[in-house]
Formats: sequence, C-alpha cells, structure tokens
Amino acid sequence: MPSPRPGAAKTGPLPAARRQALRHAMATALAASLLVAGCTGYAPQNLPAGASLAQVTEQLGPATGRYPLPGGGARLEYARGPFGKHTFMVDMDAGGSVLGWQQVLTEKNFDTVLDGMRQDELLLKLGRPSQRRGGGWQGGEVWSYRYDAIFCQWFQVSMIDGVVRAPAYGPDPICEVIERELVE
Repeated sequence: MPSPRPGAAKTGPLPAARRQALRHAMATALAASLLVAGCTGYAPQNLPAGASLAQVTEQLGPATGRYPLPGGGARLEYARGPFGKHTFMVDMDAGGSVLGWQQVLTEKNFDTVLDGMRQDELLLKLGRPSQRRGGGWQGGEVWSYRYDAIFCQWFQVSMIDGVVRAPAYGPDPICEVIERELVE
C-alpha cells in the first residue's frame, strides 16, 4: 500500500458528533429549501406586466416596503427568505399596474452602490437590510444585506447621516456559527 504524500491530510471516518452536526446542517438546509419551494407567494414568478395592485397583494401579500418612483409610480418591496437573502421589487406605474419585477439582492446591484449615495436611493435599489447595527467608531449604522453568495459573505454599508459610506463585502458571521457547529 503506498504511503500518503508528505503533508497530506489524514482522511478517515468523521467523529460521530461531527457527522451528527453535518446531518443536522444538511437537514436544516433541505427543510428550508422545501419550505421556500412550497410557498406559492414567495416570489412573483407568475406576475404578468399589467397586473393590478390587488393581484400583486393576492399573490405576494402585503409589501414590506414602498418607495416612490418618478412619474407617480411606486416600487413595492417584498423581503423574503431564510435569513433575508431575497428581496423582490415590483414596479408599479402611476395607474397601479405592474411594469415589471426583479430580485435585487445580487452582486450586480451591490456593485452599483457608491460611496455618497443617499439612504433613500439605497432603499429604492436594495430595500431594507437583513440586519442593522450600531456603526462602531464611525457612528451611524452598519446595514448588512445577505444574499445567495458563492462564498459565505454579505454586502455591507456604513450609513452615516443618511449617506452611504464604505460599501464593501465582508464575511457573514452566520457562517462562523455553522462552522463552529460542524467542528464541535
């Protein structure tokens, strides 16, 4: 039998506690995905352009936010998902008809958030954050947005006097909790 490469990690069966933690994490993820799939009002997939506000509300429920659009229309926010990883924005014209919708918590949208952007512009673009906390040494608040990331990260901005400062990606602390559960 060949000997392992120098410096190669030893492999073998996982300890029982770690196997149990992995099973628990996988079961939780599966249950969350099944729950999301079973929620007919989770996303506006079948919401056609021209639908009325009543149809939107029937399908998605009450909006979690409402932001004015130029020309008298409105952008309706539907914050969703485990840990707030999805926010759907439904744009309505001044007459109350759907113009379109999009899932806004994406890196493409995050990359358009600029230092100096006003709070109302950020809310219109991304909706409410997944988490708000005190801003530490800078004052103000830190707004954090979770999203479906390849790596375990979230998007954060410092909000000081209603103005975005230092938009950046950072590690999502929820990953530390999951990792700690897997290791213990």
